[in-house]
Amino acid sequence: MRLGYAAGKVLAHEASSSARPTVLIGKDTRLSGYMLEAALEAGFSAAGVDVMLAGPMPTPAIAYLTRALRLSAGVVISASHNPYHDNGIKFFSASGNKLPDAVEHAIEDALEAPFACVSSEKLGKARRLDDARGRYIEFCKSTFPNELDLRGLKLVVDCAHGAAYHIAPDVFHELGAEVVAIGNQPNGLNINDGVGATEPESLARAVGEHRADLGIALDGDADRLLMVDTSGRVYNGDELLYLMVRDRHLNGGIDGAVGTLMTNMAVESAFNAMGIGFARAKVGDRYVLETLLERGWQVGGEGSGHLLFLDKHTTGDGIISALQVLSALRRADCGLADGIAEMRLWPQTLLNVRIQRGFEWQSSPALLAAKHAAESALGAEGRVLIRPSGTEPLLRVMVEARDPALARSLAERLVDAVAA
Repeated sequence: MRLGYAAGKVLAHEASSSARPTVLIGKDTRLSGYMLEAALEAGFSAAGVDVMLAGPMPTPAIAYLTRALRLSAGVVISASHNPYHDNGIKFFSASGNKLPDAVEHAIEDALEAPFACVSSEKLGKARRLDDARGRYIEFCKSTFPNELDLRGLKLVVDCAHGAAYHIAPDVFHELGAEVVAIGNQPNGLNINDGVGATEPESLARAVGEHRADLGIALDGDADRLLMVDTSGRVYNGDELLYLMVRDRHLNGGIDGAVGTLMTNMAVESAFNAMGIGFARAKVGDRYVLETLLERGWQVGGEGSGHLLFLDKHTTGDGIISALQVLSALRRADCGLADGIAEMRLWPQTLLNVRIQRGFEWQSSPALLAAKHAAESALGAEGRVLIRPSGTEPLLRVMVEARDPALARSLAERLVDAVAA
């Protein structure tokens, strides 16, 4: 409630004198969403800000609707791919992008101010946005080429018991596909539980059981995507990014693409061979977005399945990403395996090692020596990446090499060096 009040005061201050600020609140399917939604609504109302409630909606849907309805801001209550007992709050600006730093800082400052309330006649009002689902479905469909359709395809769509449970199956069905929906029975406690992009094994089984052509896996707030082919093979974000960039390269051209520090070297090598620029951002879709905007490029992503197409949407969107992959496969008249046949990922070993808080890993003599030795052993045939977790006292050690045994061996030596 204090956050809603603080954000509302900042938005009201920035609004023109003739315009009353209005925010849109959406959420995923977690049980705690009801409580947090009501508290945010009360805080915004106390600040004199009107509220529109969209109910369960994908995170990228709130970004789109905020922009389309010319609202002051959008708010999403979701913990994305995390289990049901976690939750979080994310803001979008009026343009459907993240809030400018200055506005974020102003909200943080306002959180420290005493909680008050505007006079009764200035209280904000709230109403339901009844057509949010239909508006967003039509927007998603508009990103698919008019000359193509999905007739003849059988798709299994895994909604992770999350925010897209009542949206994603309809998008693909209305474009002509035969759709088998799974992970579409949320109960407030089962979001991401054994389903979705974080656990694609259930999707792989369902694709085989239903003899489907492809499987589509979203996460709890539907901003990331993994896919499965008829053999049950899972395709990650790096592979889907390559497929999409290759499609654009062959059909009109593309200047460059953005990955992250974790993006497989095979992807970068393939782009270089095609004469396509490639840049690495820090891990996280927000950093991919920042780098795209800095370079004026449109396509980027990370292996976890966050994919961005800035000519289609302002933020990562699992449904729209799937539609871009499907359109590429339709144009090439091929399957996922053929679409990425010219690019084979290098083996990666990723190990997590628990560390004491405050551990200065960047100046550890043992770790630096082990890292130098690993890089010397790899040469141009691999790389080493060490980075701290942003949320836990963990150090993530990744070694990538053409030889999987060498990658595993060197990663284990690095972990041993951390404990030394």
